[in-house]
Amino acid sequence: MNRRTWTLLTSVVLVVVFGLLGAFVRVPYVALGPGPTYDTLGLDGNVPVISIDGQQTFPTGGHLNMTTVSVTDQLSLFGALGLWVSGRYALAPRELYFPPDKSEQQIEQENTKAFNDSQTTAETAALRYLGYPTKVLAGEIVKGSPADGVLEPGDHLLSANGKPVTDPAALRAALVGTKPGDRAEIRFRHADQPEQVADVQLGANPGGDPQGFLGVAAIERPDVNFDIKISLADVGGPSAGLMFSLAIIDKLTPGELNGGKFVAGTGEISPTGQVGAIGGIPFKMVKAREAGATTFLVPADNCAEAKSQAPEGLQLAKVATLDDATKALEEVRNGQVPASC
Repeated sequence: MNRRTWTLLTSVVLVVVFGLLGAFVRVPYVALGPGPTYDTLGLDGNVPVISIDGQQTFPTGGHLNMTTVSVTDQLSLFGALGLWVSGRYALAPRELYFPPDKSEQQIEQENTKAFNDSQTTAETAALRYLGYPTKVLAGEIVKGSPADGVLEPGDHLLSANGKPVTDPAALRAALVGTKPGDRAEIRFRHADQPEQVADVQLGANPGGDPQGFLGVAAIERPDVNFDIKISLADVGGPSAGLMFSLAIIDKLTPGELNGGKFVAGTGEISPTGQVGAIGGIPFKMVKAREAGATTFLVPADNCAEAKSQAPEGLQLAKVATLDDATKALEEVRNGQVPASC
């Protein structure tokens, strides 16, 4: 073979090799893009996303859509480039979403737990906003701590060191001024059993705080005799909390909270109604607008990013609290413009 033939053959081999590498070799990146959006007032399949049993509910209208971000893994070089060039996706290091020290099962379990926790917190925030009573329960208990073996997760905390436990902060305040070795009386109720009293010797705080250490995280939960169920499969993370809270409020109060309009949004929520920042808001806004949303509820700390990338025709409403969100919906309902980013 002459030089020209060798050159042509070499070029063909290189093209084939590059093609195979581009098609089959995985790159250490994931693609982030618009994910599914769900109407928290509607159905997921044939099942209501939110159902309330044992309490009167009221008709709702319009939409209160929660939004998500899709994460595409196991990308080839060509696949990653194709998604990036489309303009709808961004590439991010895979290790940020799939840490190498955790299995995919562990990551999935963590995401599911975060989503389930957001549901419970959303219920607490909504019912607290509506004036329903709450109670303080034992949450996570530190293994080997003074509380370990005395309290169980879910126990109703009544008082500590002679002071009523009316919220999580009250438990911390009750131990102010104590030191390791001091004894504290804990009154609590396990399930439906009678009230119990435990005399606990406080330990040393692992964080170095000189205050006596009990070793239980207090959590606030509604104290009501009806059930709220949130049914949504294959969704993870905590960012749906705000929209779940608003849907619960809408179902438990007369009238349409959104005035029958198509509203979408995102935001993590605390039991006291504080709205926290989330990730991926540009993708969430794109999907919301494509689905028909005209207003998008934006966590205050995401405003700068949202304002610079908002799709045309999507009105942004800045919210830092659940109060802000209900006020914004009231303004939308009345044809007014809510406070924007």
